[in-house]
Amino acid sequence: MRSNHRYLEQPHLRYRHLTSRDAMATNGRSRNGNPSQTSTLWSRLHDALSEAVNPHQKAGVDRRVTERVWKLMEKVVTLCQQSKMNLKNSPPFVLDILPDTFQHLRMIAQKNATKQHQDIREEEYFAMFIENLSKKCKETIKLFKDGKEAIFDQSSSYRRNLNKLSLVFSHMLAELKTLYVNGEYKGDTFRITKSDAADWWKNTFQDRIIVPWTLFLRELSVKHEVGSALEATALKSTIDLTCSDCISIFEFDVFTRLFQPWPTLLKNWQVLAVTHPAYVAFLTYDEVKARLQKYIHLPGSYVFRLSCTRLGQWAIGYVTLEGVILQTILQNKSLCQALLEGAREGFYLYPDGKNVNPDLTLALQSDQEDHIRVTQEQYELYCEMGSTFQLCKICAERDKDVRLEPCGHLLCAPCLQAWQETEQGAPSCPYCRAEIKDSEMIVVEPYRPNNGRSSSVSPVSVENMESPQSHNLIDIDDDDPPSSSSSVHLPPPMTSSIYKALKDTNNHSRSSPLLTPESSPMIDRRMQPSRGVLGGHNCPAQPPPIPPRRLSPMPSPRLAQRTPATD
Repeated sequence: MRSNHRYLEQPHLRYRHLTSRDAMATNGRSRNGNPSQTSTLWSRLHDALSEAVNPHQKAGVDRRVTERVWKLMEKVVTLCQQSKMNLKNSPPFVLDILPDTFQHLRMIAQKNATKQHQDIREEEYFAMFIENLSKKCKETIKLFKDGKEAIFDQSSSYRRNLNKLSLVFSHMLAELKTLYVNGEYKGDTFRITKSDAADWWKNTFQDRIIVPWTLFLRELSVKHEVGSALEATALKSTIDLTCSDCISIFEFDVFTRLFQPWPTLLKNWQVLAVTHPAYVAFLTYDEVKARLQKYIHLPGSYVFRLSCTRLGQWAIGYVTLEGVILQTILQNKSLCQALLEGAREGFYLYPDGKNVNPDLTLALQSDQEDHIRVTQEQYELYCEMGSTFQLCKICAERDKDVRLEPCGHLLCAPCLQAWQETEQGAPSCPYCRAEIKDSEMIVVEPYRPNNGRSSSVSPVSVENMESPQSHNLIDIDDDDPPSSSSSVHLPPPMTSSIYKALKDTNNHSRSSPLLTPESSPMIDRRMQPSRGVLGGHNCPAQPPPIPPRRLSPMPSPRLAQRTPATD
């Protein structure tokens, strides 16, 4: 281990093979370079973590248990550091994941040390996490013991199982960081992306953030039919990302985002994950490349899997006409839509090299756009402002046709795409700055005076869009440009001129609870001919002219974001 300390003495270098003991020693080292009382820090860490669990469960997660977990993690890292392993520094990289997990647990311990009372839901989750982490470390150590020299063979079953365990460790770390932001428990404020799924979890499990698999399956079967025991086992292998025999609110959110929409959740899962030959589970990007290498002379061969670095999104690997293996991570469209479009364009033709490509047309029909109908009250209010509800308030040029989730704000697809291309890291909503976990296509139906409304669909009324979880209208405060202290920067396509116009109008008519983009030159040019008496009580006899709807340009596999060597 001396080589590790040699690297640690150079603060500007990040030694990726840092073990848990090294990490603790580094944090316990004093300014003059002499080791501080590391054993005291170790003791405080275990005491704090032991206090984070239910007193009735401390027999299962006490100081001795947590100490064994740290030693197990260190043992796994030591085994994986062997030179003959030749581990590639690409996700999921276990030599990064386990030290990062340790550091996050240390932050949690420090936060819990200042708490007066523990949340019973947090206690329940934390006890499960420690127990599962211990089990997975033991499984990994046993893999090395049983595999012996075979573990060093990249093509052996032991190495394949090690890759799967690395993915599980990666999922566990992602879940831990989501429910404990910077070490502080946030499970009580975690928002499930899909509103229907969020309502079901809330009504079924109230405020719990993790439930046993048997309980989850029983309750889910009430809403969605689960067939045989074999099907239930397959479902568990898909949704239980951490292989803990429990389902957390985080895992449920990932599953419902992947197999949306909620009304046909399990049907979508059966079509995409059970019967589709291109679906591959628990595979890394390197393994996908190795799998597609067999079909390098068959352009259009493809497989898809869960992205391990962007949980809740799909990653599709495919062979190009030039014989190159590429990967695209889907954004702003469902997997069914992407596969159908890719098949038409010649990208996705042979699932896992097979000649039969399933037709997903029927599955796509169940994923129709939501319709949002503007009410008379909203119509009249926007008339007074010289605008329409359906107009995108960022570009003031196209209709809104995308809803961000989970916040529910609306904008047009080109503005969303431009915003995502300029955002660094996880994209946030341009209005409320909430994380954009997903988006879905919508149609805003303009208000038709008298009998002009269509009754062919059952749309969502905008009268009930006040709360963010209910696909809310855009509030005027959400449209304000970010403050100078905000870490979110406006992209070039959405320059401050539009925001300035919105801000000026906002200051001019502060009493209005809705956006007033009348100062925009585009709005003046488009809306002036049809205006009535603005500022008074009169409205135009006919609604303002609605721009013709056109297909929103969505990224194709040729333009979609690619990850050439990582994920």
